[in-house]
Amino acid sequence: MGVFTYENDTTSTVPPAKLFKAVVHDADLIVPKVVDSIKTVEILEGNGGPGTVKKLTFVEGGQTLYVLHKVEAIDDAKFEYNYSIVGGVGISDIVEKISFEAKLFEGPNGGSVGKMIVKYHTKGDAKPIEKEVEEGKAKGDALFKAIEAYVLANPNYN
Repeated sequence: MGVFTYENDTTSTVPPAKLFKAVVHDADLIVPKVVDSIKTVEILEGNGGPGTVKKLTFVEGGQTLYVLHKVEAIDDAKFEYNYSIVGGVGISDIVEKISFEAKLFEGPNGGSVGKMIVKYHTKGDAKPIEKEVEEGKAKGDALFKAIEAYVLANPNYN
């Protein structure tokens, strides 16, 4: 199995504690409201903590598709959230799983800096397809910004 690592940083004007709550603890409720293509987020197994498996159902190209998302770790004190895509359309034939290690830090002017480490665990010696990596990054960035926009548009969100 090969492991290919990519890193991505992003910034937000939202403080880390508030953004972490939205992205990690309230995302299942927020995401279907802010991303038209995402229809549902449901827990298939677990209670929301580590080990939980979620099914994210969305429409793309007129088809109803899904991704299985497994929560690996949550650290509220350090604003860290680790999860993996373990099934559904997010996994190509050459990928076993895609792991995400996300962390929020205090940013300038009371905002946040988000750091994401993405690891593609491939089957055999296969390499991830660059186009799929770029598409995944773009979707992840858009999702993060949609949640951020929701928080900014709802000043009473806590």
